[in-house]
Amino acid sequence: MDLSDLLIFSTVVHEGSVTRAAERLHRVQSNVTTRIRQLEDDLRVTLFIREGKRLHLAPAGQVLLGYAERLLALAEEARGAVHDERPRGTFRLGAMESTAAVRLPGLLSEYHRRHPGVVLELRTGNPVVLGSAILAGELDAALVAEPIADLPFEKSFAFDEEMVIVAPANHPPIGRKGRLPRSVLVFEHGCPHRKRLEDFYASRQEMPERTIELASYHAILGCVVAGMGISLIPKSVLTTFPERKRLSVHTLAKKENCAQTVLIWRKGAGSANVRALAEILLRQ
Repeated sequence: MDLSDLLIFSTVVHEGSVTRAAERLHRVQSNVTTRIRQLEDDLRVTLFIREGKRLHLAPAGQVLLGYAERLLALAEEARGAVHDERPRGTFRLGAMESTAAVRLPGLLSEYHRRHPGVVLELRTGNPVVLGSAILAGELDAALVAEPIADLPFEKSFAFDEEMVIVAPANHPPIGRKGRLPRSVLVFEHGCPHRKRLEDFYASRQEMPERTIELASYHAILGCVVAGMGISLIPKSVLTTFPERKRLSVHTLAKKENCAQTVLIWRKGAGSANVRALAEILLRQ
């Protein structure tokens, strides 16, 4: 049973005869008759009660007609949807932890205001995890910090993040004179901000003696306040931390302090949902 079978069946019902259905469908009568009989054989039921050349719906035909019309209408809706350039359906978006905490509330609020019919789903992770999820078909797009591989993705600029080093309050200047702090607080491998901090140490011919991995920025900042180490974070994250006064913030040189965030999606798979988000980002 396929959609063409259901269309022939429905047309025969509404036209009241094979002859008129064949004319409507631009088919020969024998083809219509054969397809109806094949549909009956496939379903193992009688769809029509035949009285000479007249056809009356059998009970099984009455049941099938409702399903046939719903399926044909749904198929027509699907045809329209794939050619519709308006955002619709479910939009599966990925974002880094810092982006989700600081940037997304306003961004997704604006997206929902413009496109209330779109259902937004969010997943957080580092760029490696999010990029892999896009290529696996689990996400439609993601907001990630550069660098990200060019070959499999298309990109659109989102925003720049100013990166700073945070330490306990009254901590002496970092990176200018003397040794760097021995302990650092970071996310798991794959986090670009962790890589930046490691590069910061390497450029000064040093490396941390202790690396503590945590799963959220508030956990990291809480541990910094407690004196467990330093961390490299987007400055914007500090606006979400209530104990901000118990931290010292250390700025970096211009070549070290900027992390560009981009919206990425699989090459050739830029949907209307993705384009709508890219447009909002560019306007902001």
